[in-house]
Amino acid sequence: MRWIFGLLLLLGPLFGDGIPREEYRARRAELRRSLDGVMVLFGASESEDMRSRFLQDTNFLYLSGWRDPGAAMLLTKDEEMVFLPERNVRGENFTGRKIGPDEADAPKKTGFDHVLPRTAMETTFLRLLDHSRRVYTLPNQVEAQRLIQMAPLHEQVSAVAPIASLRMIKSPAEIELITKAVDATVAAHLAAWKRLRPGLFEYQIASTMEQNYFDRGCEGNAYSPIVGSGPNSTILHYMADRRRMGAGEVVVMDVGAECDEYASDVTRTVPVNGKFTAREREIYEIVLGAQKAAIAAAKPGATIRGDGSLYDVAYNYINTHGKDLHGDTLGKYFTHGLGHHVGLDVHDPDTGPGLKAGMVVTIEPGIYIPEENLGVRIEDTILITEDGAKNLSAALPREPGEIEKLLAEKQFAK
Repeated sequence: MRWIFGLLLLLGPLFGDGIPREEYRARRAELRRSLDGVMVLFGASESEDMRSRFLQDTNFLYLSGWRDPGAAMLLTKDEEMVFLPERNVRGENFTGRKIGPDEADAPKKTGFDHVLPRTAMETTFLRLLDHSRRVYTLPNQVEAQRLIQMAPLHEQVSAVAPIASLRMIKSPAEIELITKAVDATVAAHLAAWKRLRPGLFEYQIASTMEQNYFDRGCEGNAYSPIVGSGPNSTILHYMADRRRMGAGEVVVMDVGAECDEYASDVTRTVPVNGKFTAREREIYEIVLGAQKAAIAAAKPGATIRGDGSLYDVAYNYINTHGKDLHGDTLGKYFTHGLGHHVGLDVHDPDTGPGLKAGMVVTIEPGIYIPEENLGVRIEDTILITEDGAKNLSAALPREPGEIEKLLAEKQFAK
């Protein structure tokens, strides 16, 4: 189906930001061909919690491109339809104008030929059951669970695998959006290096990075920024970002932009005062060697985890290079997986087992030694190609000498 997506790049109009309208229709058509029943999908509902913006369910977004809350869809091999809530004019005073199901241009705006009110979903579902053996739903969608109580004699099947199998292979349009997010993230890391110096708080570095990619048109963080210095560099998902950074420490900066709903994920570990100590550099070069080995082995057919996987390549490199303070090998300090898929979610669906061309994954080995207050992680976003892998974040230096050179040139610039 990749050639179809390539052709769709030449067609228009764009639906939402960056994805051709017909690509969403093609995704649904591909999914529907695999169905032996009715699939029930609900988009996210609008929350009154004002601490965060509305985020559409990413499976719903992937299949529809629809960014308004409260929508739902039903899919079968022969039919597809979207259900929209009736307009709430009073609520729109607070959250903005929404498209109602009865509006004449609703089919054009949603990309669905059949647009119905949410109140019609139950009767439509019952009609579709007459020609269905199975009901496909996503876990943890409470509204879907209520609906399938009406189908006690139908086989209940998870919708995760059939949707994930599509999401794992990125279209050219998706790769373009992920590349945009990666490029903005690289620029944000470089901006942080320019500002970095002892005495700053971790959150100041995080704010510099966020501001940089916001200014580049990205609407949010792909995940909460991780900026961990000294002892915090050994905490894998340290997100407090509250500590004041000191000279003679490294800082792990695991920060990624989200642009047009697509995520990026990049990590660098750099010395706060601009110069690695001998021990920091030793550990850094081991992690870098492990990452290079794993990226070199990344290609269609390789696996991220399991026997003979890219994880094994990285782990074996780490475990055969260097020692801890007690003379033990370092493999036990590599305490997480090697990588994950990236797309609409920073941890995108992964049904395994092997990599294929068009997949986007991270390669992120690390060594974390709490006894030494020393953690190092190096992470890049990688596109699997027909014969290997392309490092989408290669513009951000990894070599320790190049990092030190840039820090020496920029860290005290105003």
